[in-house]
Amino acid sequence: MSSLPKLYINISDLEISLLAGHNDDQNSFKLLEKIIFPIEGISKNKIIDLEKIINIIKRNILITEQKINYTFKDIIIILNNFEISFVNLCGFKKLNGTQISKENITYLLNLLKSCVDEFEENKKILHIFNSEYCLDKKKLDNLPIGLFGNFYSHELSFNLINKNDYKNLENIFKRCNLKIKKILLESFVKGSLVNDTNPKIETFFYIQIGENDSKIFYVENNSIKFEQKFNFGTEIIVDDICKITSLKVNTVKNIISENKNIHKVLDKELIEEKYFNDQQYRKIKKNLIAKIAEARIVELSEKFYLKNINLKKLLEKVDEIFLEINDQQHFSCFNNVYEKSFTSNNKYKIRTLKKPSIEQIINKADNIVQFGWKKEAIPITKVSGSYISRIFRAIFS
Repeated sequence: MSSLPKLYINISDLEISLLAGHNDDQNSFKLLEKIIFPIEGISKNKIIDLEKIINIIKRNILITEQKINYTFKDIIIILNNFEISFVNLCGFKKLNGTQISKENITYLLNLLKSCVDEFEENKKILHIFNSEYCLDKKKLDNLPIGLFGNFYSHELSFNLINKNDYKNLENIFKRCNLKIKKILLESFVKGSLVNDTNPKIETFFYIQIGENDSKIFYVENNSIKFEQKFNFGTEIIVDDICKITSLKVNTVKNIISENKNIHKVLDKELIEEKYFNDQQYRKIKKNLIAKIAEARIVELSEKFYLKNINLKKLLEKVDEIFLEINDQQHFSCFNNVYEKSFTSNNKYKIRTLKKPSIEQIINKADNIVQFGWKKEAIPITKVSGSYISRIFRAIFS
């Protein structure tokens, strides 16, 4: 028998996706209704017009409920456009040859959580990950309950959202007669998708390049530990080509969309006359466009991670980089240039990805909501029971 319908909302930079569905007998999420609409009232990772965003979300929730003949009481949110901060803390416990117990770990978890509450009083915890366990300096895959040792260390990674942003989200959905059941970071969901298809890869960078913005996040031991956003994307490559060649933006985009692997063209090959419909034809070599793009793509690789001061210590831990370029025509034109530039003299292995569909994102999010994540230590917004007891229910379930 299928479960009751559930409501998901994915809030990205340009649009909001509202999806309703239910789980079938095999616990697979089956989509019943999907509405995608432009984002209004949110700009530059902040809510700037509360009434506008409330009205547009409320209107589309009502449409969804009418279509499937069901009234929702709660909602699960996937966030991609709010400022998120990350704190990684490690606690230690001297054992002196004794057996490690749940009480030892309770002490460390309570200590680390208290530190975050004290020093990040204006932020709310969204995710907590068990990112590393060490017993006598030896890294372990699982909690070492019952093992003997002298020194135990436990690292937790905290993902935080500003409390005011969280209160605004609560208010938005309260006005829609909905309670927030859970909030997931889209980066966390995408990192989980990567691990599904690459189960042996637990530490990596994920670089997402859009047309006007980009993002890099870092996953270590299947725990998301860092994220940074950039206010530029593939459009700066188009702008460079336009400036140097004096071609119009639409002309450059047409050339890019209809030329694959442009760096492989012959040195003397010229841009065809058909692209100059509204401009006087000029002899411009295709490899000039390739060279302009390559110069900028090399710079992008440096800005994203190679010369990114925020990632200096993390670069030593990573061999794999997953690269998602949202514009597939752009990537088809310059794919070898990206792979060459981002591998940094074969130091890193680049794995290119297609942008996950909203259905893939929601299916994975639903799986996490149902069954949890192997490294996540706590449900996100539940308030019943003590904080530490909820952590243990998540860890030992």
